[in-house]
Amino acid sequence: MSNNAPAINIGISDTDRAAIAQGLSRLLADTYTLYLTTHNFHWNVTGPMFNTLHAMFMQQYTDLWGSVDLVAERIRALGHFAPGSYAAFGKLASVSDAPAEPPKALEMVRILVKGHEAVARTARELVPVADKAGDEPTLDLLTQRLDFHEKTAWMLRSMLEE
Repeated sequence: MSNNAPAINIGISDTDRAAIAQGLSRLLADTYTLYLTTHNFHWNVTGPMFNTLHAMFMQQYTDLWGSVDLVAERIRALGHFAPGSYAAFGKLASVSDAPAEPPKALEMVRILVKGHEAVARTARELVPVADKAGDEPTLDLLTQRLDFHEKTAWMLRSMLEE
């Protein structure tokens, strides 16, 4: 199949676009893995905090699900393919998979704090790469994701304090 489209020329070098797409692929894998864990916990939470956590987890997985598309589409806009399989995500993600057996409610909260902080670290690592390349759309996306993950980690962490 021939490609009649012109070469990508958006003011970001091929090398920088590849590095940014690779970082965004890690962010996508982390986000999807955290989404799946959060949705799992929404389904399986029990105990006296059921209503609170069930609703909170739904808000969180809904945001995560929406952001998966934004990250994948940014990878595509940079001229690269977005990973989209469990195998690819498993190789790229820094976030651990959900436990085989659902943990107690507060352990779910602890796991999610760690997950949100891990995704924030992944996003933050990409900021200087995107900044150096002058990739404002990626910087904007990273800023939005950092805000969500840091705020969510804080809210979850607050539930663990006595």
